[in-house]
Amino acid sequence: MRLKNLQNKFSDCYAAVGVAELQRRKAELDALQADPDLYKNLKRAQSVNSEAKFVSEKLSLAAALKSRLAETAEFITLAEDEDDDALLSDVEKGLSALEADVEKLYLSTLLKGEYDKNNAVLTLHAGAGGTEAQDWVQMLYRMYKMYAAAEGFTVGELDYLAGDEAGIKSVTFTVRGLNAYGYLKAEKGVHRLVRISPFDSNARRHTSFASLEVAPEIEDEGAIEVSPDELKIDTYRSGGAGGQHVNTTDSAVRITHLPTGIVAQCQNERSQLQNRETAMKMLLGKLVEKREREQAEKAKTNQEGLKKIEWGSQIRSYVFQPYTMVKDHRTGFETPDVAAVMNGKISGFIFDYLKKS
Repeated sequence: MRLKNLQNKFSDCYAAVGVAELQRRKAELDALQADPDLYKNLKRAQSVNSEAKFVSEKLSLAAALKSRLAETAEFITLAEDEDDDALLSDVEKGLSALEADVEKLYLSTLLKGEYDKNNAVLTLHAGAGGTEAQDWVQMLYRMYKMYAAAEGFTVGELDYLAGDEAGIKSVTFTVRGLNAYGYLKAEKGVHRLVRISPFDSNARRHTSFASLEVAPEIEDEGAIEVSPDELKIDTYRSGGAGGQHVNTTDSAVRITHLPTGIVAQCQNERSQLQNRETAMKMLLGKLVEKREREQAEKAKTNQEGLKKIEWGSQIRSYVFQPYTMVKDHRTGFETPDVAAVMNGKISGFIFDYLKKS
């Protein structure tokens, strides 16, 4: 029954992937790649090669899962015929792994956005709170790097500003891999941490905030039109650790889009030209993300009306030591200790938030 349900789900995914259309597109891309004139235009060649890789990976994944489903069906039949418990145990493990992979394929079929398949550019900023907030940014940075490693993505650091005493003030990095932007775009927003601060000698609880920006990495500069007159380009000396070249030349680049105030900067490449090219890609990605967000907000406003922007609008809270819990003998449920609130052990706004929740 598990295999049958899995086969039905895979059939839906296989149809959603559009294998026939992908195969047709692959043939077109193969013909383009075989044309020597393609490589006279480097940017177009990069775009074609990137799309060809994306299409090939999706086709390979669908074909591999289809083959594994057929093999699993044969193994189940063999295990039943021979009544072999050891073989059945192997089938159980293989089926569990297959279920997880089909689920990943199902999730990938939901990523239908224009730029969902692109690499992602993430920027973390520390909120108010000094060292506490900067430490929180470092924790989030490590979390996203671990997530990327677990998903088979690669991470590249573009800009890094260390904290005054510990942690990170801001960091910009790329996450490269199939559908990286599609998976990470929902992470944009404010992240809130509640914990006993390791930087407080009185071991008091602190609330820290950090913001995360997520934009697609744009290879095609025609994706959005930007006039050179709208750009302000500044160069400066790279900060932090580096060699003679990095620390003695103005290789870092900051590009400001004057109409929107959006800023993109890069200092990790060795040459100013490389940093400028990378910063421009980041800026285009931020402009595309802004355009998509405005379109989504406009559609949402038309359907639901405006919503207030207020405390509690963060996308996620990471609560480690929030309050003391006591059991309510009337209901059997645990609730926040009101006495602790009155004694100042719980801040009022957290208690109000708990009541709303």
